[in-house]
Amino acid sequence: MTQPVSPESQPEQPQAPAQARAQTPEPAPAPAPAGAAEPQPGPASPPSCPSLVDRAVGCLVGAAVGDALGGPVEGSTPEQITARHGGRVTGIVGPFHANWRTARPLAPYHKGDGHVTDDTLMTHALVRVYEKVRDHLDAYAVAEHLVPDLIGTPRWIPELEAEALLLHRLFLAEKWLVSRLHYGHVDPREAGVGNIVNCGAAMYMAPVGIVNAGHPEGAYAEALDIAGAHQSSYGREAAGVFAAAVAAACKPQATPVSVVEDVLRLAKDGTRAAIEAVCGAAGRCADFESALRPLRTAVAPFDTVGPDYRAPSLGARRPSRLHSIEELPVALGMLLVGAGDFRRTVLGSVNYGRDCDSIATMSGAVAGALHGARAVPAEWSEGVSRASRLDLRAPAMALAQVAREVFARDRRRRLDHERAFAAIGGA
Repeated sequence: MTQPVSPESQPEQPQAPAQARAQTPEPAPAPAPAGAAEPQPGPASPPSCPSLVDRAVGCLVGAAVGDALGGPVEGSTPEQITARHGGRVTGIVGPFHANWRTARPLAPYHKGDGHVTDDTLMTHALVRVYEKVRDHLDAYAVAEHLVPDLIGTPRWIPELEAEALLLHRLFLAEKWLVSRLHYGHVDPREAGVGNIVNCGAAMYMAPVGIVNAGHPEGAYAEALDIAGAHQSSYGREAAGVFAAAVAAACKPQATPVSVVEDVLRLAKDGTRAAIEAVCGAAGRCADFESALRPLRTAVAPFDTVGPDYRAPSLGARRPSRLHSIEELPVALGMLLVGAGDFRRTVLGSVNYGRDCDSIATMSGAVAGALHGARAVPAEWSEGVSRASRLDLRAPAMALAQVAREVFARDRRRRLDHERAFAAIGGA
């Protein structure tokens, strides 16, 4: 199996995601999968400056839709997706395996038919923490509020088609939170050290970007603090950068290019290098079909999992300053390829395969935050909400209210600081 290559050994990558085209031609229609209706075009021009509530709804609903569309083909290659569905995925599809209850390695989860996965369930759990605290969060809030939510309250789990503790749906990297914080009583700021380094912390950080809407630096710092309870190394870094991308997307007149430029000012080490490489490649692609191979080639030197997603290399998911998770750079690359259009961005993320539910969660969140709720096709959002038995809008509405309260607190804190600093001779 090919071992990861150090970024230093790679050819110089383009430094200008800003050179990525602002407008991308509409891709040629892909063959519709069997049994799936061809999606209808969405609104051509969302509002130029959506409100905070509109962006919050677009972000969280968009993330859930991306999650649900990507879930059925997670772990597959683009070629396997085409073979299974008779063409590219163009909407909500059924499970990859008809015998999903027993098919390995997915059993017993019903991935498909509009069911969200742990990405969305964890996102909504973090929103509930914000609703309780009603202020900025840190690693201690994860221990005091998020972990009890995971182990104490039965909720509807779409993939299990039953009520259960959220803990029972989580992957090992998320169960780490319970082991370390609830049973191990580890300092929350350090609890992420030793965990699998993957996208587990990043996948649910969109709410941090909404609470810090328009302030990517604040979102980055807050997400790094929160994620310290869950991850270390480039997994933690990705959590900060993804939250910053959502916050940057909320700026008035933000574009996909401006979002990438904002996060590159904050991203560090292999994460920054991977985003530069993937977004540089994205700028040379006309549509997602032509981007599938170049984006994978660009991210491969930074991805420790290796070419076979289901058989990771021995160096997979270990801490490193040279590497990056795959999901976030590809999500941002697809955002550029799709010129921020929700359909093209999310469908590109879904048909990329590999960990495409998380890729589409991230790209859907950023595209939704850019353009607001209208950007998310109603047939998708309504279908996912109905199939998953979840109100996708309510968490976003609640989060927007929390964001307003936090902003008011921040303003008072800033004024208090200014007065204190002036009193000690700082003025």
